This record gives sequence, C-alpha cells and structure tokens, in this order.
Amino acid sequence: MIPFNKPFIVGNELKYIEEAVKSGKISGDGIFTKKCHAFFEEKFGFQKVLLTTSCTDALEMAAILCDIQQGDEVIVPSYTFVSSANAFVLRGAKIVFVDSYSDNPNMDPVEIEKHITEKTKVIVPVHYAGVACDMEKIMNLAKKHNLFVVEDAAQAIDSYYTFSDGTKKALGSIGDFAAFSFHETKNIISGEGGILVINNPTYNTRAEIIREKGTNRSAFFRGEVNKYGWVDLGSSFLPSEILSAFLYAQLENLDIIQQKRIRIWEQYYSNLMPLQEKGFIKLPEIPSYATNNAHMFYVICRSYEERSSLIQYLKAKDIHPVFHYLSLNKSEFFLKDNSPVDIPNSDHFTDCLLRLPFYYELEESEQKSINSLIHEYFSSLESQI
Repeated sequence: MIPFNKPFIVGNELKYIEEAVKSGKISGDGIFTKKCHAFFEEKFGFQKVLLTTSCTDALEMAAILCDIQQGDEVIVPSYTFVSSANAFVLRGAKIVFVDSYSDNPNMDPVEIEKHITEKTKVIVPVHYAGVACDMEKIMNLAKKHNLFVVEDAAQAIDSYYTFSDGTKKALGSIGDFAAFSFHETKNIISGEGGILVINNPTYNTRAEIIREKGTNRSAFFRGEVNKYGWVDLGSSFLPSEILSAFLYAQLENLDIIQQKRIRIWEQYYSNLMPLQEKGFIKLPEIPSYATNNAHMFYVICRSYEERSSLIQYLKAKDIHPVFHYLSLNKSEFFLKDNSPVDIPNSDHFTDCLLRLPFYYELEESEQKSINSLIHEYFSSLESQI
C-alpha cells in the first residue's frame, strides 16, 4: 500500500540522538534544544522560541499567557483540529466558531468581525495546509478591538505572508503568539513536538516559567536568581533532548525537504488540473498574499458520496488517502452545551475535502500511479453520463 504518510530520516538524526545520549543529558533544554531555538529565531525572525512536546502544548501555554478567564470568548475556525479550541476551553473560555472562505478552508475575516463582542479576547487564525490566513485584515481587527492573536501555525513551517506595503513575514511571526507542530505528518518532524513563538518580549519570562511547571528554574540555571520555586501556573511542556536532536537534524535539511515537497505538490497540481477543468474536482488555491510550503495536497470533491466512493476506489488499489477535519461546531463535545450553529463552508470541506498521500519519500512512480487512478475513477463517472 502507498500510505498517506511515512516518517523519514534525511540527515544526522540518529547521530545526533547518540550524541545527546552520550552527553549525559537527555532531559530538556540541552545543547540541541538551544540549537533549535537559535535556528528558528534567526531564520524566521521569531522574537523568542520555546520547544514544546507538541503544538497542543504550545497552544495551551499561549492560552495561559493570554490570561484567559472563565467566560472569555475566543474566535476559532470550525474547520480545524480540536487542539485549536481545546487549549482555550481548558482555561474556561467560550469558543465562538466562524466559517471558512467558500474557496479555501482558512477563516474569513468578514466572519470574524461579525462575531466579535465585548467578551472576545483572542482570535486564533489557523493556517490550513500551511497557506496564510489574511493576517493583515486579522491584525487590523485585533488592533481595533484590543485582542490577542494566536497563530495556529501547526502546518505552516517555512511559509510567508505579504502585507499590502510589500513587507513579507514568516507565518508565526505576526501574531502575539504562535504554535507549530513537528508531528510525524508535518514537513519537519520529530515524531511528536512543537514550538511556542512569543513575539512580544513582555511575555518571555512568564512563558519560560509556565513551560517549567510554574517555576523560575530557567532563570536559576542562567544565574539570575539564587534559588527557584513555584511562582505561577505551569506544566511540564519541554521535550527531551532526544526529540530535539532528531528535530535539529531535520532543520539542517529544511531547504532540501522543502524543494522535494514542492516538486511533489506541483506534480499533483499539474496532473490533476484537467479534472478541475472538467468540473470533477477543485484544487487548492493559493491567495496572492500567501506562499505555498507544500504541507499537503488535497482535492475537493463535488459531494460526500463522491469523496467516499473515491476513497474506497483508491484503497482497493492499495492507496491510502484520508479525509480531514470534522467541523467542530458539529462535535459531540460542543453540542453537549451549545445549540447547533450553521457553518456551511466548513461543513462543505468536512464532507468533500480529500487529502492525498504526501511525504518526503513518495516516489515519482507512486505519484503517477495515484494520479492515474484518480483520472481512471473520474473517467468511469464520465462514461456513465
């Protein structure tokens, strides 16, 4: 079977893990953690970076830093992974779901503005497929209403947004905070793992404390205090050096990984374009203000039934595509305490979006087989008309 995803080794991952073990320190914040922090801050212009055990943990830290209180409202797209909302629910927030654009899954700023109230405290733009939300409009709304912006950039490593004045900034460097993922399905992987980005230095010290179980341990090890203790909320959010060592080896090869992924994305796009021209599917759209980091490739089918049929057709040929998010406004957890809300574009992507196999080691011959079988499937539909 051609799997949906396949973890990969591209450089010195195993060598660096061995070095970490032999160094005598495999708990967090060792030499490889520091190297990863420096890489992100220097390459992407992030003010401060802290490695975490997951993107979910980074979002939970951001929720604490935003000082979420019971009843605060947080605006989140309905079409996203549960962590985007759950991190704030854990702090007592009420989640307000907004819809996507009709032609791409990112949240629509027009819908955001409709849902801002006196209780709104945070906007959480999710850069779906690594493609930027319209951050200029979102940041203008945040400034107008004095709101925090927490970028869920789980899929958005090495992706950028261009402002109307021509300024280009890395995703994750624009909001107050950002969270990235290095789960094995992402462009850069460490199995599990993530980072919290802090773009306002006011929050640097507190972020370190939250990450270290609510203690000022980091300041102690820098010699800034003569003892450390419990000073704030927190949990154990930092990863081991083994994960950091694996991650750093991947970061060293970021450009190589990205070049390969972009080739795969472009081959999918060019080979499947005839099916879009015939009206069978819709392909991803990249807005003029966004770049494409080739995190995933998806197609949007015409109906739930057609997508389900295509999945079964491909699986029967040993190819494993997957559908993606289920609209959170229709989740069991949300409906337990909330009335149903109509979020049509999110529901459309829930029913019709299909992700194709996409990973660094996907061979050109395998990709040709996938494309050929998708064409074959739609040709069989065409012949039935």
